[in-house]
Parts: sequence; structure tokens; C-alpha cells
Amino acid sequence: MKKLFSILIAATLLLSLCACGSSAPAATEPPVHETPTPSAAPSASPTGESMGQALLKDFSDRVNAEPELGAEELAKALLENPVIEFAGDALPVEPGLLTGFGNAEITGFAQGAMFAPMISTIPFVGYVFVLDEGADAEAFVQTLKDNADPRWNICTEADETIAEHVGNTVFFVMCPA
Repeated sequence: MKKLFSILIAATLLLSLCACGSSAPAATEPPVHETPTPSAAPSASPTGESMGQALLKDFSDRVNAEPELGAEELAKALLENPVIEFAGDALPVEPGLLTGFGNAEITGFAQGAMFAPMISTIPFVGYVFVLDEGADAEAFVQTLKDNADPRWNICTEADETIAEHVGNTVFFVMCPA
């Protein structure tokens, strides 16, 4: 029984390595570079902004219009933006280890919410944080930027990282360009 279990584990590991491996093109074939047009890019907004830029603008507009919105309400509202083409969800987070920041503990916020796709292979994770009144929002944003790991997700990597704040409300996203 132990032998069978060991073989099954070894086979699973081998398959997972094969799934995440990448193969380089043959040396005799030149690499093919395709440049998508802005209208063909699925994550581009109608104005040509990237997904992250469109979400940042949406965040800023919402916070300026309704500054009393909580972190989870904002995160859920951002998921309704048309640039997001996946089924996602928002959930509250506590200070500590958060997805996308490696072993760095993210602390210093009163409210926090993560919004992300339900399928974890999409290189996307976003957060909304509400800081205590008088907190140093610039320093908090810099902490997020310094500890962000665009390669947090197995086999994928985010192309864009954005961290900004409006007053004491902070927006953070790592996403496809």
C-alpha cells in the first residue's frame, strides 16, 4: 500500500512539473512576436486603459463620490467593472500574511478586503484597505509596492502592479496588462 501511494505521489508531482514547465522555441525557428491591437486586448477598457488603470479610475471615482464606503463594499463594486471578465468574489482580510506579498506581513489597516477571480490560475489579485484616520497612507502604499510579488501565482505572473490611495482608502492590484 505504501508503494502504491508513493508511486501515485511521484506521478502527481511529475505531472505538475510538466504542466508548469515551459519549452523554448527550437533554435532554428525565430520567435514569433504578436502585438495585440488595443481593441483586441480583452482587459483593455473602451478608452484604451489597461485593466489596472481602469480599476484605479473606478476606485478613485467611487471613493470621491462616497467616501464612507467600506473596504468590502468597494471591492465588490470594483468586481462589477466591465474590464473584469471573470467570475470573482470579495472577502474581508485581517492584518498579516496576504496573497501576493510573499512572507511580508501587511499590517496597519482598519479594514481590508481582497477581490480576486474564483479560478486561481488568472494572475489577478486586488485589495482595498481603509486606514485609521491620521495614518501615513503614502508609507502604507510604499510597503505594498515594496512587498508585491507579481509571480505569487503558480505558473502565471501579473503584468501590472498598481498601488494608490485617495485619502485614507488604499487601492492595490496585480493583474494582466
